[in-house]
Amino acid sequence: MGRSGGGRRPVRLSYPRSCYSESTCDILKIRMANTVSALKRVRIAERRTAINRTRKTHLRHQIRAMRRLLESKDAKAAADLVPKTFSMIDRAAKWGIIKKNTAARYKSRMTLRLRKLAA
Repeated sequence: MGRSGGGRRPVRLSYPRSCYSESTCDILKIRMANTVSALKRVRIAERRTAINRTRKTHLRHQIRAMRRLLESKDAKAAADLVPKTFSMIDRAAKWGIIKKNTAARYKSRMTLRLRKLAA
């Protein structure tokens, strides 16, 4: 039945040899991925998620600092913080942490509040 040529096909390793003994490879116990490339993608995704989480946290802290200055009606300090805040917002949009329109909305609303405060 089936193919000619007889015998079984050689089994291809789907993950590193070191992972064949249960005690040496913990990644197989906690991951769904079966192939080496899928395991690598899982590792990369975890690393990128940590980086993105850090970047988003820094962005939120910067925006929060700017909003606090605007609420305390400190126009001078808020104006000094604008370039740093806008730069961080633009970089976050470039990295894909937030969308471009969201970045534009943040900057627009902060600019309006700053102009209102300065007037």
